[in-house]
Amino acid sequence: MTASWRFSTLADRHRALGSKLEDWSGMGTAWTYDKDADEEYIAIRTNAGLMDVSGLKKVHITGPHASHLIDLATTRDVEKIYPGKSAYACMLNEAGKFTDDCILYRTGPNAWMVVHGSGTGHEELQRAAMGRDVSLRFDDNLHDLSLQGPIAVDYLAKHVPGIRDLAYFHHMQTRLFGLPVMISRTGYTGERGYEIFCRGQDAGAIWDTILDEGKSAGIIPCRFTTLDMLRVESYLLFYPYDNSQKYPFENEGPGDTLWELGLDFTVSPGKTGFRGAEEHYRLKGKERFKIFGVLLEGKEPADEGAPVYRDGKRVGVVTCAMYSPLVQKSMGIARLDVNCAVQGTRLEIRNQSGAISATAEPLPFDDPKKTKRTAKG
Repeated sequence: MTASWRFSTLADRHRALGSKLEDWSGMGTAWTYDKDADEEYIAIRTNAGLMDVSGLKKVHITGPHASHLIDLATTRDVEKIYPGKSAYACMLNEAGKFTDDCILYRTGPNAWMVVHGSGTGHEELQRAAMGRDVSLRFDDNLHDLSLQGPIAVDYLAKHVPGIRDLAYFHHMQTRLFGLPVMISRTGYTGERGYEIFCRGQDAGAIWDTILDEGKSAGIIPCRFTTLDMLRVESYLLFYPYDNSQKYPFENEGPGDTLWELGLDFTVSPGKTGFRGAEEHYRLKGKERFKIFGVLLEGKEPADEGAPVYRDGKRVGVVTCAMYSPLVQKSMGIARLDVNCAVQGTRLEIRNQSGAISATAEPLPFDDPKKTKRTAKG
């Protein structure tokens, strides 16, 4: 069986841009293009970029018990999510440890779509569905094109009535270029952006039209891994690359708590009854590490997996890093000992090329009040 068993209808377009379609979550994904990733990062921060994020897994959940299933499997209070609204949520195992994150889209009274990454989200949903009047359907025909950046709304406003009024974490059923789509005001860049869910047979036409019409405004195609530069600035974690699945603890199995990852905000206040809830609450204050930022001196980015030291003692690891040509700073996401996850703590990053001085800094580095993502009009 080949590693990639899922296929984007945009594969030939990615190949034409230089991608070898490396596998991610079972789908050949554009990890590389024949151009500098800095160009794409700058485009998304200053104009807009278009990415194929169809490797995200889409699961439709329908039936009288659909909301009950979501309530059991995820950390959000589903009754606060009405049709047209969405929410970022996490899924835990019985030990109260993170297994996947997702976006919950309520598409009707008894209808939901859950979009998740490469964790065990589908398995968690199936487990919660056992014995309940509900249908789960994995939808690989549904493609997801992400148009992200400050001019994304200006471009879409020419084609989609009401798009300026679409609030953050809301979605709408509409048409784009005469084709049926669901447009969601979400994304993974820290910018004001939109995800365009469309049929596989329509993805090529939508991709080509946006890039052709948007070229003069600076809209360009972007590879999947450009997200690594953006997510470092915007405090967006990526399973399993920031998790103990990749950086295990000695003599412990994989699994991190939401308190350690800084994702405890995804638990709706007072919610109980979801899988792992009791352990989640019990583990508060028992953090073994904290996700935190590191700001490096100079222009050299930290190596992925570079160890972090304080006063000669190893205190963490850098999970993702980048140098921003816009703000001219080198920064990273790190797993740090709790007593080092304090602003201003002096650290040393040990790259293969040598040691780099750094300081611990809170995340996100960019737009901490999320004014760009939530802007109106």
